[in-house]
Amino acid sequence: MRILALLKRIWLLYFLRRLWNATTVFNFRYWQILKWGFSSREDTNYTYDLTEDNIRYLASTLALVLDQEYAAVWKYIEEIRSDRYLQNHVAQTVGKSPLGRFADRKALFGRRLGWYVAARVLKPKTVVETGVDKGLGSVLLCAALLRNRDEGFDGHYYGTDINPKAGYLLDGAYKEVGTILYGDSIESLRNLNEPIDLFINDSDHSSEYEYREYVTIRDRLHEKSIVLSDNADMCTALFRFSRETNRQFLFFKEVPADHWFPGAGIGFSFFSNTRVPEPKRHLAESATMLEV
Repeated sequence: MRILALLKRIWLLYFLRRLWNATTVFNFRYWQILKWGFSSREDTNYTYDLTEDNIRYLASTLALVLDQEYAAVWKYIEEIRSDRYLQNHVAQTVGKSPLGRFADRKALFGRRLGWYVAARVLKPKTVVETGVDKGLGSVLLCAALLRNRDEGFDGHYYGTDINPKAGYLLDGAYKEVGTILYGDSIESLRNLNEPIDLFINDSDHSSEYEYREYVTIRDRLHEKSIVLSDNADMCTALFRFSRETNRQFLFFKEVPADHWFPGAGIGFSFFSNTRVPEPKRHLAESATMLEV
């Protein structure tokens, strides 16, 4: 302690010690980056597990948003984490696809575990995800719909993507309950007329485009609809939309396990059972209120 007290008196030594303490955090990241460089083939939409504590926090957040007991939410998380059929499907489909050279064969869902739980709890008739990439979220959501169907609840998944090669993982049994709509997401949403029970934004990650998606599907949402944003860590579009439509908003921050990527998260927009929705205001009027 005396040595430390002495070091603090010498400005240069104290300064260097503080810098060293700060860089140790990033030095650990460099080691993770090196391991990832050899073990992974991904160059975008990185996949990873979450830490166990972070998964518990996710379960607690979901219990609040979905008005469920924690144990019920945890059961669904364990259900999908132990789904060997889905894991084998991802590994085999990635291995067979020409695009598989840019993907990892291990099915690591990260924050998408929350998507699965939402689909299992809500028993939705219509699930929409904008921006499917290779289709990891697609097969995860369709796995939930297949289990719902076994329990007597029919539902269908619609994914949108501007890339005609997107969604190659959506195949086999999962394709029975899933469809990819190719083209501009906003145009695809305009042509989708049924009520939407679960909506997930993961397309163009510009704040304005994301907001336009929410405005496009606004009239197809109902009081039990849940809207999720995969981009809420980067922009406030869902928060803005939630304020304008008198919905509750929560954000979950994911913590990847042993991966250099700092993680993204899930933005939740929903009506709480304890809050009666107010009459809808015109969006332009509500937008003015946001600026106050």
